Amino acid sequence: MRKILVIATFLCCLNAQAMPDNVKLVGQGQFSYLFWDLYQAQLYTADGNWSDYQQSAPLVLKLTYQRDISKPDFIEATVDQWKHLKGKVSAQHKDWAKQLDKLWTDVKKGDQLSCVLLADGTVQFYFNDKLLGDVTDPAFGPAFLDIWLSEKTSAPKLRKQLLKNSA
Repeated sequence: MRKILVIATFLCCLNAQAMPDNVKLVGQGQFSYLFWDLYQAQLYTADGNWSDYQQSAPLVLKLTYQRDISKPDFIEATVDQWKHLKGKVSAQHKDWAKQLDKLWTDVKKGDQLSCVLLADGTVQFYFNDKLLGDVTDPAFGPAFLDIWLSEKTSAPKLRKQLLKNSA
């Protein structure tokens, strides 16, 4: 009996760290800068629609990279996007960038980074379907996902493609 409990506990722990598989595609698109294709993006929610962060959780944003990008460049681009959205980089943005520096890695062509926003506000990051870790600050998820989903995004064409199926 004890062995069964240990195995069941182990399987529950594995399941807690698995990417949600009960999500439906909202939309997908290509992000390019000048003449470089950087990544393909896909947005998923529980029902295949996006209305807001709270009602759409779990929400999954998958980015499949088409170029090699170093971790420092990746983090710098994220901070630059926060500056674009908010007009400045706050102390909170800097704290989040430090957390991302501990979680993220360099990406190579073909790698996939996924951001999963859970109903409790936690964000989990997966690299090629392996859990990297999470950010538990409930303000982080919307701030990070706004890079793609905000009306103020620097990539409005990609936003439109990602939200294609939304009401």
